[in-house]
Amino acid sequence: MSQFFYIHPENPQSRLINQAVEIIRKGGVIIYPTDSGYALGCGIGEKAAMERIVKIRQLPENHNFTLVCSDLSELSTYAMVDNQAYRLMKNNVPNPYTFILPATKDVPRRLQTKRKTIGIRVPDNAIALALIAALGEPLLSCSLMLPGEETTQSDPEEIRNILEHQVDLIIHDGYLGVEPTTVIDLTNDSPEIIREGSGSLTPFI
Repeated sequence: MSQFFYIHPENPQSRLINQAVEIIRKGGVIIYPTDSGYALGCGIGEKAAMERIVKIRQLPENHNFTLVCSDLSELSTYAMVDNQAYRLMKNNVPNPYTFILPATKDVPRRLQTKRKTIGIRVPDNAIALALIAALGEPLLSCSLMLPGEETTQSDPEEIRNILEHQVDLIIHDGYLGVEPTTVIDLTNDSPEIIREGSGSLTPFI
């Protein structure tokens, strides 16, 4: 049975944020709010927790996981990025975008695709940013889209009914949008739109 936290959307309570981080550090799987609906998250080094997320989502073997960051200060630790790609990212975060980049050796191989890429994202959501800041490292994450669906889960009460026995914590941030992030591949000279979502395409076309 998962815990269920009501966290203030603009001024997240430090006590609850710290409790959520403790769950993550102990290998837990959480459901938390972002600027593009709810997401599943766990610690980068938690293999068993990642496998639980794969099972919940029924993800394919080569799924591109995302590292959700509080800003771009740690970008070079996890991804290789040239000046042009960095400027493009800097001008468009925080926002509902996921950027696909070549992964560095610091990214566990199990998180990389066969192309050795990783997703990087900076969400515009106070709770998500507070979680990552308290954790002290990016959150391994993917959108909460249930098998066979193309939209993210948006109703925390419905999420609780479906998944409360499969995750350790659900953070309630009210009813959110259903469109996942817009995914932009920056591994080549020109940006390539992989998935059109809630982020505007204008900066990349």
